[in-house]
Amino acid sequence: MADEPEDTPGDEVAKPAPAAPLTKKSTELGEPGRYTSRMPRPTGIGELLAPAAGFGVTLSNFFSKTVTEEYPTEKVPPKPRFHGRHQLNRYADGLEKCIGCELCAWACPADAIYVEADDNTPEAQYSPGERYGRVYQINYLRCILCGLCIEACPTRALTMTNEYELAGPTRAGLIWEKQDLLAPLRSGQLSTPHPMVEGTTDTDYYRGDVTGATPEQEAWVGEHRPDDPSLPANAGTAPAPVGATRKAQEDITAGATKQGRRFL
Repeated sequence: MADEPEDTPGDEVAKPAPAAPLTKKSTELGEPGRYTSRMPRPTGIGELLAPAAGFGVTLSNFFSKTVTEEYPTEKVPPKPRFHGRHQLNRYADGLEKCIGCELCAWACPADAIYVEADDNTPEAQYSPGERYGRVYQINYLRCILCGLCIEACPTRALTMTNEYELAGPTRAGLIWEKQDLLAPLRSGQLSTPHPMVEGTTDTDYYRGDVTGATPEQEAWVGEHRPDDPSLPANAGTAPAPVGATRKAQEDITAGATKQGRRFL
């Protein structure tokens, strides 16, 4: 190894000169390397009242009329893109869109969704294809309504409604089951289970080629569940029952609205 040269008294490292203190004059002149403010400086009375300028918005609204929403008596509808309670959708003939893939549960950052899948059978066909969501739970004590679950759903089975009234006296009452989350049956839809439309595959359902229930499907439901309220022959009977948690939530909301009107 070569010998390193020894330091000599004349080889001292030059130290940078200390920076000049920042003064008002230096900022106004715009010296190199210095910050120059381009904001106009108040003078006179403006400089004296400058500390109170931050209260301008407060003072401008101090004497304005107060707008109070009389909730729950007067319910203002939310924005169209508001993320509220979830909903499990159906196809046009009533079959469920959820295939139990659990992608929504994996995408949930709060671990609020729990899904268990099962196989469809000829006697119990709940969704097109091979699998369906047998157990579906959403814990609204954890849910942050971020919407990542609906982005992960490949069949658009899970969407979010505008419903925001989610409250209750118990923790168990905020864990919604599959029956609570299923969309209500519309006209022309049959409650599950029932067979798929004759001669179709799950791809036909995904493409939207199925537009409603067929007479063969109605005959199957009539044979296995003759008292089913979704059958056209039973029109006007009691509607299909909803989940116990959803029914309790509706009762709580109705009671709160009635109590709010009592004190007006």
